[in-house]
Amino acid sequence: MSKLSTRRDFLKTASVGAAAISMSAASYARVKGANERISIGMIGCGSRGVGAHMGGVNKHAADQNVEFTAVCDPWRLRREEAAAKCKEWYNVDARQFVSYRDLLELDDIDAVMIASCDHVHTLHLEAAAKAGKDVYCEKPLSMDLESLKSACDAVKEAGVVCQIGTQLRSLPSMTGVKELYKTGVQGTVGRIEQCRNSHQPYWYSYLKDVKEEDVDWKEFLSMRDDRPFDPAVYSGWYGYRDFSDGPVPGLGSHYIDLVHYITGAQFPESCVCLGGTYTWIDDYKFTAPDHVQALWTYPDGFMVTYSTNFGNGSANSFKIIGDQAVFDLQDWNAPIMTTDGINTEKTSMKEKQAIEPVEMPDHFLDWLQCLRSRETPNASIDAGYQHGVAVIMAMMAYDSGRRLVYDAEKREIRKG
Repeated sequence: MSKLSTRRDFLKTASVGAAAISMSAASYARVKGANERISIGMIGCGSRGVGAHMGGVNKHAADQNVEFTAVCDPWRLRREEAAAKCKEWYNVDARQFVSYRDLLELDDIDAVMIASCDHVHTLHLEAAAKAGKDVYCEKPLSMDLESLKSACDAVKEAGVVCQIGTQLRSLPSMTGVKELYKTGVQGTVGRIEQCRNSHQPYWYSYLKDVKEEDVDWKEFLSMRDDRPFDPAVYSGWYGYRDFSDGPVPGLGSHYIDLVHYITGAQFPESCVCLGGTYTWIDDYKFTAPDHVQALWTYPDGFMVTYSTNFGNGSANSFKIIGDQAVFDLQDWNAPIMTTDGINTEKTSMKEKQAIEPVEMPDHFLDWLQCLRSRETPNASIDAGYQHGVAVIMAMMAYDSGRRLVYDAEKREIRKG
């Protein structure tokens, strides 16, 4: 039976008393009936917030009885765009806010989606949890370990439903890979690798002519040092280390989360990382690396590598490499198993094979269903913490030039 079917059956037949057995008192208190509409607030109304989050939820809005009723963003144009979508889709005059604090004070908001800049993910997540709001939070979850621990602890203490935005783990194709991996068909897996390249860093595509009078600059900066308004920094924040650490957390968090999801691994034991700006040296003075390579070792017995070359878009790959079979996941929607490079004496497989998908609700639907059932979403806060540790280790290694290790018991990253 599919996860989707199971949840629908639960909502139709399970009594409130039975549901309460498996959830905390705080979570149980937030159970809503199928006829009660769930009101959602949007924090961060850029292309990710409006296009992906709001658009992804709206596909299921009628079936799941949800709507967006409040939006928040430092940029007036983004707020107005998000509010216009609320009017178009739900005939709702959405309340518009500059600060997340004002939105979280609304008693009639049940859940929030966070698609703000990387440097404030944990700030907004922790505040949402403490306000008792269920939450969907974009990745990478954090830029530093202390805020990561604090936000994750707050989510668990509050008992809110929290989905992290590593949506690739909810692809039926990737769940099929996970199930096949469990069989051991690959033999001994010693290496997992991804090269994710492009001719240009993705942050260039976000540059826009932003007017200072339309932006609450201090709200955007948040805890970062004050500085004069800069439209390139505001719109192209992905390329500046104060606000985002570049491709390892930006793109590699999806990859490392899939490694954890497929293999069952939780935390790396060590990490090294090197990189820099080699191609895109220009007047924007972006500080995020355009070339970078990270390598993690896992106690599970394999090495995991991630690399980005933003000077040339060739040589992309994503492989889980065993001594009896290789999973080629470069096409996320159509992964295959091959014998490339395998000693033919170790395998009876002769031709490449498609890896069969396993039915899954999409990532947004999974979250919406969990808002009512109070089940744990597919990308739990624990999964977010795990990918967060890995990418934070990588950037600490990048900055220090040192090998770093993680102590899972003490929740500490230190020099190796």
